[in-house]
Amino acid sequence: MKNNYIVSALAIALLVWTGCTSSVPKTAKAGHREWAADSSILPLTRPVNEQVMATIPAITADSGTRIYASEVRGIMTYDTRNQTSIASRVGGRIEQLRIKYNYQPVKKGQLIMEVYSPDLAAAQRELLYVAQNSPALLPQAKQRLQLLGMQPAQITQVLATGNILYRVPVYSNSDGYISETAAALPAAPAATASAVPAGDGMGSMGGAAPASAPTASAPAASPVLLREGQYVAAGQPLFIIYQDQHLVAEFSFPPQLAARIKSGQSLLFYPDNDSKAMQTGRIGLVVPVFRNGENFTLARVYLDRQHFRIGQLLTASMPVMYTDGWWLPKKAVGRLGNTTVVFRKEKNGYVPEVVQTGVEAEDKIQVMTPIGGWQVASNAAYLVDSESFIKTNNSWKGNDL
Repeated sequence: MKNNYIVSALAIALLVWTGCTSSVPKTAKAGHREWAADSSILPLTRPVNEQVMATIPAITADSGTRIYASEVRGIMTYDTRNQTSIASRVGGRIEQLRIKYNYQPVKKGQLIMEVYSPDLAAAQRELLYVAQNSPALLPQAKQRLQLLGMQPAQITQVLATGNILYRVPVYSNSDGYISETAAALPAAPAATASAVPAGDGMGSMGGAAPASAPTASAPAASPVLLREGQYVAAGQPLFIIYQDQHLVAEFSFPPQLAARIKSGQSLLFYPDNDSKAMQTGRIGLVVPVFRNGENFTLARVYLDRQHFRIGQLLTASMPVMYTDGWWLPKKAVGRLGNTTVVFRKEKNGYVPEVVQTGVEAEDKIQVMTPIGGWQVASNAAYLVDSESFIKTNNSWKGNDL
């Protein structure tokens, strides 16, 4: 026992002597030791939705005046300036109606409908009575019938046969396409055509390209609402005939191009089914349109009949000069919903920056944000994951231009 206590005491004394004689390093200081940060890894510590580290090539935007041929869609429709109306000169009941649907082609002198008029029948009886008993009053009786809508040939027929015409015919007064007065040209746009972004399949990850302006649809050949047996009033307009000697080519321009067109400007257009049948025309009227929540501009080109058909789809090409903004390849610009971004190079990484874009021409896109001194990623789609939420830098405002 005694020996064990002696060994333990010697071991404790040895440990205390060793701790006291050990040397303290000269660099030791009070508190925790501070390590210097490695500046080469600082960019790697930023969130991945604020900066992307990549070795993708960087490009700079081009500037200067450019001329591009912009293509727009259109349709052939009626010239509403050349139209005539058909009204019933007498009040009565429609006995027979020859028009079955709106925009039915008619010829001048074609029978439109027949109307039974009690007043006209009574006036014919008076005419026959005056012709037999008071020939001196015959001119006044004929004039009354003419005012009621009867033609001189019909009055002569009544006097020759002695039979009353209970049905008064109404004829077309022009060649063209007939439509009810209540059936206006439809205002609903046709399906919009979206521009497909250039580049590879990953180019669509940045968002779809904006849709082009809608085009007006062709008038629909809907059934007429007027029916046999209905009553009409004297002088009531019933039909409108759009004359087919002249037609109108309507082209829809998006807001980016609307400010660059004007009346008298020339353009080339061709039917969609025959790109070789190129035609020239001049814009006769520019009409701003707000339809179904979309804002665009209609340009009308007035044409002769030639070989076009109503409702024929057209494509127009018009040279436009651009003197402002910067130009980048389409694939260098990414779209995040309603926001457009480019990836600006900073040292070894790329940072997303919000930009304002203009028109798209060929494989280029116009950028209105001043990016003259920037280096941006050549393909924005490679820096965006399909499920990422990019945190953009909104420091630029539109009034900085």
